[in-house]
Amino acid sequence: MTGVVLCVGALSLDTIFRLDALPAGPGKFLPTEAVDVAQGMATAQAATIVRLGGRARLWASCGDDATGDRIVEDLTAAGIDLCALRRVPGARSGFSSIFMDPAGERMIVPHYDPAIRGAPDALPNLDGVAVVSVDVRWPAAAEMALTAARERGIPAVLDVEPAPDDVLKRLLPLATHIIASEAGAHELTGMTPEAAVQAIAHRCTTTASAVVITAGARGVFWRGGHLPAHPVDAVDTLAAGDVFHGAFALGLAEGWPLEQNLRFANAAAALKCTRFGGRFGAPTRAEVEALLRA
Repeated sequence: MTGVVLCVGALSLDTIFRLDALPAGPGKFLPTEAVDVAQGMATAQAATIVRLGGRARLWASCGDDATGDRIVEDLTAAGIDLCALRRVPGARSGFSSIFMDPAGERMIVPHYDPAIRGAPDALPNLDGVAVVSVDVRWPAAAEMALTAARERGIPAVLDVEPAPDDVLKRLLPLATHIIASEAGAHELTGMTPEAAVQAIAHRCTTTASAVVITAGARGVFWRGGHLPAHPVDAVDTLAAGDVFHGAFALGLAEGWPLEQNLRFANAAAALKCTRFGGRFGAPTRAEVEALLRA
């Protein structure tokens, strides 16, 4: 049986509104669609892994409020292992409002109680964990998880997004696999994806076995190759990067070679973009395999 992927980081309850056009000023705007979904980078990764037939454990934080209860209900229904979920007494769970136009362009208004980002007391149970995948939104937990993965000799994946310099400096040397968004790579290096891949790989040459940059419609870049994006009719790119990360982490847990893993993740992210609803648009494994065959 494939091992568990421990996903560490962001969690919130998002309300996504789809509008005919993004607001240009004050007023009342009626959505064409709306959905509530528990997500965040690490959370969407975990949900994707389960959707693709894998097993995921989420180490994230929410409050002990009614919003936290809704989050737990949503993620339990998604099949995610919540034994490591930290519920902080008296804290307000993360939430956000997201406004999206028909092409997937969006405005995001999040709120996070500082209390849910405090340093954890200890690592959760790592029994059965084959891969650790972290984002940059809960740095203290990410550092603990990446360090534990290194000590156990299991893959340690870092999702690089724009973040404070000190956070990236702490986390980058701990990862065996670095996957950066185009925005995250540019903030880190100031370079194009093609050049940023080489710069990050050179910086982490003694610690990271793979450096990858996801660049949306431009495809995926890594040291030694490039995959074009699948041509799809994109309606919602929210969580597409998280779906990529989740699919990639699952491939690591199953022992796939790098290029096979990247092709699978690239296809999974493309399919997600064709569906409204954030991480609700994550595909099944059969759907990804069908796209790859086509």
